[in-house]
Amino acid sequence: MSKPELNIVQRLQSLEGHLKGENPVLLDAVKSFRELDAVAYKMGVLSPHESFATMIPWWPLVSVLGTFSAGKSTFINSYLGFNLQSSGNQAVDDRFTVICHSNDGDVHTLPGLALDADPRFPFYQISEDIEKVAEGEGRRIDAYLQLKACPSDVLLGKIIIDSPGFDADAQRTSTLRLTEHIVDLSDLVLVFFDARHPEPGAMQDTLQHLVSETLNRNDSSKFLYILNQIDATAREDNPEEVFGAWQRALAQKGLTGGRFYTIYNRDVAVHIADDALRARFERKRDEDMAEIYSRIQQVKIERAYRIVGSLEAIAGDFSARIVPIVSEALARWRKRVLTIDAVLVVVAVVLFLVFSIRSGWWEGMNLTAPWFIALQQNPLLAIVAVVVAAAVAITVHQKVRVLAANSVRRWVEQQGSGEEESRRLVGAFSVSTGAWRSIFSTQPKGWGRRAKKRIAEVISKTDMFVQSLNDTFTNPSGPVANGEDREGR
Repeated sequence: MSKPELNIVQRLQSLEGHLKGENPVLLDAVKSFRELDAVAYKMGVLSPHESFATMIPWWPLVSVLGTFSAGKSTFINSYLGFNLQSSGNQAVDDRFTVICHSNDGDVHTLPGLALDADPRFPFYQISEDIEKVAEGEGRRIDAYLQLKACPSDVLLGKIIIDSPGFDADAQRTSTLRLTEHIVDLSDLVLVFFDARHPEPGAMQDTLQHLVSETLNRNDSSKFLYILNQIDATAREDNPEEVFGAWQRALAQKGLTGGRFYTIYNRDVAVHIADDALRARFERKRDEDMAEIYSRIQQVKIERAYRIVGSLEAIAGDFSARIVPIVSEALARWRKRVLTIDAVLVVVAVVLFLVFSIRSGWWEGMNLTAPWFIALQQNPLLAIVAVVVAAAVAITVHQKVRVLAANSVRRWVEQQGSGEEESRRLVGAFSVSTGAWRSIFSTQPKGWGRRAKKRIAEVISKTDMFVQSLNDTFTNPSGPVANGEDREGR
């Protein structure tokens, strides 16, 4: 077993050990992911050092995004009950900070390498992705990420990510790549805006990335838009006007629904002399803060359903996307190979006839060419000639297969909804067009009766997982006593 393959085995074993006591339902889900991996390996969808289970976060993840000075760090410190993150009106940190629980009661700050090299975190080998979008930057992982461990009890069982200001120009391409990665992995995304700068029209680029690109996502409900430091508008008593300006700006980007919160931190709030006005601000703040904290508290439950949903979606993609696309690609490939082979055969026959006629050795129906007579007189030479001709034909045919596969591969890449899916589709197509793979095969390699059965069983188990989660978090039947239901039966 190679080192990458050993790493993935160890990573899955570590994951199973973590889930064994925390959530047995998810432990069974890991086993189902292994079933999907087995099918994917044979089909070429995954390489042996990969696993679908490692492509999704198993720990609840809350990310905090926004602009500089929007109060992200202050909000995190208040939630944790620790003065963990530096805060201020200017940019105080240009790195993503991953915050998790500390077991020894102390706060620890570790470099980005701690995240990039640890497969238990959702940033394992993220330096490779950074390198793809910005050459040379992958070696500077510490400039993008840091890990902080804090003994706050609210961090038990979850991870929080504090982002640098989104309107930073330095390292922008790589920062956006990391932001996209974080958003994809997160169970909850808090998007902060600064109410002290009530001209959202000047922040169109930020709004484009934080709002417009989230609207068509299937998980758009996980985004909470928060107008922070709303107390700054109290002196003019115009919070509604500021609130309306931001709503209009977001509506221009397509966000006409969803929850919009207005909050501020009492410890650093602007003094509001009017008692009635202060009470109104505090009441609205307390209501919104309570709802935000409630959503954060729910991520552990949402995480369990998300993982089961991901399992079902990945399993469904085999028959809904991967097999149909690869099968269509194989049909295109087969057609091109047969067409080119036929053309080459016709060309070879024509050239042979032209050569034989012009050389004069074909007179009527008498084959008098010296080499033909030599073949008749020496059977061994005839066998060698046949073998050489067959070898040439096979070599040419293999070249044609490769050329045809390369031309179809571009089409396969275009069918993927993203870079990762395109890579998986190309992998399955490449395996199915291998050197000794029959050109007349009608389905991808590895996709047979057993594979279909495995996929069907995984999909069936997801319903059982959901029912088990429902039994854990709900009780629609109400209390049951002495083995009787609510009707006394």
